[in-house]
Amino acid sequence: MIINSIKNFALGFLTKGHERTLRAKKNILASFVIKGLNIAIGLALVPLTINYLEPTKYGIWITLSSIIGWFGFFDIGLGHGLRNRFAEALAKGQHELARTYVSTTYAILTIIISGILILFFIVNPYLNWNTILNVQEDVVLGNHLSLLALIVFTFFCISFVLKLITTILTADQRPALASTFDLFGKALSLIVIFILTKTTEGSIVYLGTVYSIMPVVVLLSSSLWFFRGRYSLYRPNIRFIEFKRAKDLLNLGIKFFIIQISVIVLYQTNNIIISQLFGPSEVAPYSIAHKYMGVNLMIFSIIITPFWSAVTEAWVKKDVNWIKKIINKLIVIWFLLLLLGLIFFFVSKTIYSIWLGNDIIIPYTITGLVGVWIFIDAWKRIFNTFLNGIGKIKIQLYLESLAAFINVPLCIILGRKIGIEGILIANIIVTIATAAVYPIKYYGIIKNFNR
Repeated sequence: MIINSIKNFALGFLTKGHERTLRAKKNILASFVIKGLNIAIGLALVPLTINYLEPTKYGIWITLSSIIGWFGFFDIGLGHGLRNRFAEALAKGQHELARTYVSTTYAILTIIISGILILFFIVNPYLNWNTILNVQEDVVLGNHLSLLALIVFTFFCISFVLKLITTILTADQRPALASTFDLFGKALSLIVIFILTKTTEGSIVYLGTVYSIMPVVVLLSSSLWFFRGRYSLYRPNIRFIEFKRAKDLLNLGIKFFIIQISVIVLYQTNNIIISQLFGPSEVAPYSIAHKYMGVNLMIFSIIITPFWSAVTEAWVKKDVNWIKKIINKLIVIWFLLLLLGLIFFFVSKTIYSIWLGNDIIIPYTITGLVGVWIFIDAWKRIFNTFLNGIGKIKIQLYLESLAAFINVPLCIILGRKIGIEGILIANIIVTIATAAVYPIKYYGIIKNFNR
């Protein structure tokens, strides 16, 4: 009886509703499965790599890969620009225009990345990676770090261009399918690194090569597969490159680029500020609390991701009623997750004790403030999804840039006066200020549309 009820509910969930909504539901369910597998493989990779290298070299590898990862901003927002323009072209049935946007984006990004890669090849021999990564003299690596940096950066640049296939899939409202590439890359890395542990001694170069080349293998294979199959109509072709279309892509893309930089300043600087004000040991309680309460944001992100491109399609087709229904449903889901967040908060001491033992004490105040900050950010995302989907992001550009400008000095001032809690209060103040504006903008646009 119970099994039949669950089965009927699942069938109804996946078969009832607007076609656009059903696509989103299927992507959400698939994303939960893929994300779970991703996390499991990621957890398995950590001890495997640490045991292969030993902790110091593992730390060097993580730091190097993080530094190179920052070069991800060199697409100057082209990926986001392509996502909206491609979705708009599909919604209008303008397949040749969609192919033009794809071909032009591949061409521009290839030119940018090639220039950066050539520059890196010239500069790398003069870089002292031991100093950059703060490698102690007793860690013997010879010239391995320079070689590793060259390998990692080269494959990173290649994957940077190849990743556009995930943008196309996401724009076509298939984000779950796009997220499988990362899963396959990690799975292949796990297999090959396991083989390395059995056949070689710990080599940071071998490890870095495996981690770098596997995403390229997956992305290249996937690009060939999709451009010969489902997306053959949009396959990049030199005849469809129109650099005059760069303006359409970059006008929107550069705005997204600036927003991305602002978001990094808002959400990635707390660890540095805490370390500078209170010492590295104090970073752990905040970081753990953020990972713990961040599970709620991860769940919400999986749910909300498919709706960006779906909103783009609905807006082009003037289906505003569908947009309003989806936003209202996302608000309800936000309130349900808020209840889950309260449960997370009240059982946090027990969870921390089971998870970490009694070595690290995390006050309720830190967990609670992190939770408040995360849920205000989740609230913003509901309305930002709408604004991103219709390309009305100028208000985000101004607000997020201003918030990033204010955030760091406010964190330092309140941190010195109150402690770590002061830094989190600063985050909350800045986030509330922006979160209050986005719903007003959303309702204003909808109201004007209905006139």
